[in-house]
Amino acid sequence: MYPKVKRKKKKLLRDCSRVIAKVNMPDDAHRIPKIIQRIVNLPDITAENLLEQIMFDFSRRHRNIKHIFGLHLNKVKNYVPRDTVLSETKGFLIGAYFTMEYSIESAALFSPSIIPHPDQSQLNKGSLRFIISLRATGEGHVSSIVFRSGQLDQNNTIFFDTISDYVKTPDLQLDPVYDRHLFRLKLSEMDSCNEITAYLLDHLPESFTYNELREKIGVLTSQPVFSEALQNETFDTMHWLANSNYEISFRPNHRISERVIFPVSENESRGIEDARFVQFVDDNGEVTYYATYTAYNGFNILPQLIETKDFIKFNILTLNGKAVQNKGMALFPRKIDDRYVMLSRQDGENNHIMFSDNIHFWQESKIIQEPTFPWEFVQIGNCGSPLETDEGWIVLTHGVGPMRQYCIGAMLLDLENPARIIARLEEPLLAPREEEREGYVPNVVYTCGAIIHNNELVIPYAMSDVTSGIATVGVSDLINCMHPLAD
Repeated sequence: MYPKVKRKKKKLLRDCSRVIAKVNMPDDAHRIPKIIQRIVNLPDITAENLLEQIMFDFSRRHRNIKHIFGLHLNKVKNYVPRDTVLSETKGFLIGAYFTMEYSIESAALFSPSIIPHPDQSQLNKGSLRFIISLRATGEGHVSSIVFRSGQLDQNNTIFFDTISDYVKTPDLQLDPVYDRHLFRLKLSEMDSCNEITAYLLDHLPESFTYNELREKIGVLTSQPVFSEALQNETFDTMHWLANSNYEISFRPNHRISERVIFPVSENESRGIEDARFVQFVDDNGEVTYYATYTAYNGFNILPQLIETKDFIKFNILTLNGKAVQNKGMALFPRKIDDRYVMLSRQDGENNHIMFSDNIHFWQESKIIQEPTFPWEFVQIGNCGSPLETDEGWIVLTHGVGPMRQYCIGAMLLDLENPARIIARLEEPLLAPREEEREGYVPNVVYTCGAIIHNNELVIPYAMSDVTSGIATVGVSDLINCMHPLAD
């Protein structure tokens, strides 16, 4: 027997016109004052005409482009000659010269995950409002997280909401708060604890702000107590950790498709990869949306956690512990035996499971699945958070086979003991069809999370990292086609 999979006709396509306005700094900082001086030297009428043309060309592509110019002016204001009185026009012009458009989806749009929307009001009976997150990749292979929304009706017909003409990065919380105990534990895990970190943290309250940390570092910089070389090295590490944990927020009146989580900290400067979102229900019934993702700076990866209640405000946090050193972590949607549970791929080859009393710390994992069939001989991993059914936890998996072909499989885990596999598919649930094989990364079908609605598994999946579609399969049909495993 083989499960009957339906591929929907509707697709999520990359759109090169979806651009953000980001700061554009020259590699050599010595060029900044030269650029500014050239702008300052412009005759006023020339500056006015130039700004008028810029506004004509770009104001309809961004919400309040002058506000963006003002923000970017602030980033270079220290390079403006002190005796210069800038007119408003030349101030905006300077901001424009240090601004660039970045097409977030120009290279690829893939790795989708789907979750129920926080707002399920005013729907027809049997319908579900959803959010799909996707990994968008642009120039330089820099990845960000974008969103789409829509509805599934009682027959699982899919209706996508209209996509906004604009794309907006969030506002960054400038003075986030840190837990001193967690900060110390992460430094210890990084083998970065020393007498300097102990000294600084002992002079900070249990909950301290970013500015308080900077202030203490500033005091120690001006009045060194330890070796200056070791102090500077330690300060860099503490700044790096602090900048990896931050808060962002979007405007509530902007559509979900307008919001993009673009790399903010240095550790994710080369991209935010493969976010796996899950609707997590706590023991008291409170709902939080979590996502694990991989931050990449071009050299190292760092597993991160996103928390949100409403997809407007997001907390970005570092995952801690020796068991979160690789990619592809997927959180279960509830605790089991009063512990958090997460799937992972510690070794780049096998499926692991891990348990923790604290969602931010994961110390141990164990293998529950190894490559068994030819279509997964190279590696296996999860394809998003497990889905709960009466028969067990459905886990979509990915397998890599010959010619680096990625396929999607499935297994069933025991409800009370998710480290035990009850059954699994012996053949792929989804394999690349001929029309799905060409793209940015050929021969790949891949997903970062599915949902169950009206007794069907709804799977958004990427095709060769260019286009994403939707496939559905009956839950009972899928489970019945799985091969039971002996205890």
